Amino acid sequence: MSKPIEVRNPRTGKFDYVIVPPPPKLLSQQCHRLRRGQTIWQKLAIEERIAALKAWKQAILSDRTQLTEALVSDTGRLSTSVLEIDSFLANIDKWCNIVPHLLQNTAKNTSIPFISLQQTAVPYGLVGIISPWNFPLSLSTVDTIPALLAGCAVIVKPSEITPRFVAPLMMTLNTIPQLRDVLNFVEGAGQTGAALIEDVDLICFTGSLETGRLVAENAAINFIPAFLELGGKDPAIVLESADLDLATSAILYASVANTGQSCSAIERIYVAESIFEEFYHQLITKAHQLSLAYPTIESGEIGPIISEKQAAIINDHLQDAISKGAVIHCGGKVEELGGGWWCRPTVMTEVNHSMKIMSEETFGPIMPVMSFANIEEAINLANDSIYGLSAAVFAESEELAMEVANKIEVGVININDAGLTSLINEGDRNAFKFSGLGGSRIGTIGLNRFLRKKAFLTKTNSHKDPWWFSNLE
Repeated sequence: MSKPIEVRNPRTGKFDYVIVPPPPKLLSQQCHRLRRGQTIWQKLAIEERIAALKAWKQAILSDRTQLTEALVSDTGRLSTSVLEIDSFLANIDKWCNIVPHLLQNTAKNTSIPFISLQQTAVPYGLVGIISPWNFPLSLSTVDTIPALLAGCAVIVKPSEITPRFVAPLMMTLNTIPQLRDVLNFVEGAGQTGAALIEDVDLICFTGSLETGRLVAENAAINFIPAFLELGGKDPAIVLESADLDLATSAILYASVANTGQSCSAIERIYVAESIFEEFYHQLITKAHQLSLAYPTIESGEIGPIISEKQAAIINDHLQDAISKGAVIHCGGKVEELGGGWWCRPTVMTEVNHSMKIMSEETFGPIMPVMSFANIEEAINLANDSIYGLSAAVFAESEELAMEVANKIEVGVININDAGLTSLINEGDRNAFKFSGLGGSRIGTIGLNRFLRKKAFLTKTNSHKDPWWFSNLE
């Protein structure tokens, strides 16, 4: 029997929930069940798959309260949990609308007049998804929906830190017979995730670089594709001509939304010397206007730190920066309130790249601000990272901002805004450097990850091909 895992409540610090991971044999049996279901699911017309997904959406809408309450317990936040459910439902609508146009077979002539080409695509049998704790619902389903519509079966292992949402979600799923035969959520920690890779045909992972490396290695051993969405250390560049009111508001939001617990949060801010003091004073003023969501969940905008391990990392980064000369202007510490871990929006200056706060992923509401003398220095500072997920550039001239943005080594650049990647799911993009591996999960080509392309080359005449052996009768 697998050992139960106790789950901590991020607001109270109490371990008030228990999950029991499936034993390896049971996990394999679940995977085999999904594979059997997939053979039928794949044969359905795309309209029937869409109908099943839309029926699931309606089931979720009719029982949304329980799902919301579970997400709130998982994360200790309210407004972002509501937004997560909205995003998940919108993702179903988006893919249902565009997939029929993407799954059409094609036929065309080749460079040889009497050879025609037909192309189709075959779904992977069973897709495995390992998702993180910062957005439990949306990140466990962002790959699930297109994979299902492509014709795959899917098994999801959410984080053991935020598993409460699984039970109400499964209740809705079990009301849709066609879907419950090809989709399952399993509870467990790293050991369950590792075992999952042994039983699937493709793996999608969202999480830390450290764990992502292990996933990639295990996938390579099993000779299956791995699509990894890993960490970030996103920079913002504020040029001399930027609208400071706009820039400070956008950067504040992108830095502290969801308590900074986002891989695409702004974690490094570079500001032109001439506007440096005015910028960070504005940022401090606005940061002071945000409050902790404590003692009640409606008390403020900044929720608790979900992961106790992450609270220790944030504190370590702060202490490292302070010991090396960083100046804290507001916030600046991880504090325990009511059993939960909290961190107020923190603005700091006198920072440099020898500090962890400027080089390692912090995943907290921390805003280190550093000045630059010229645009070339700003670009070099922004690119001085092992990560390359997203970035932001602020300038009066969109042309100048684009010129700078084109030199930043990341997959998404926000121009005169920040934090848009969590709101806009259009546009193909790839992570750079150690921020990820594999094809884009966003944009229409995200569907291609779950399909293997087949080509049929057909001879259309009865004549001898000119390259055949000429001496044959």
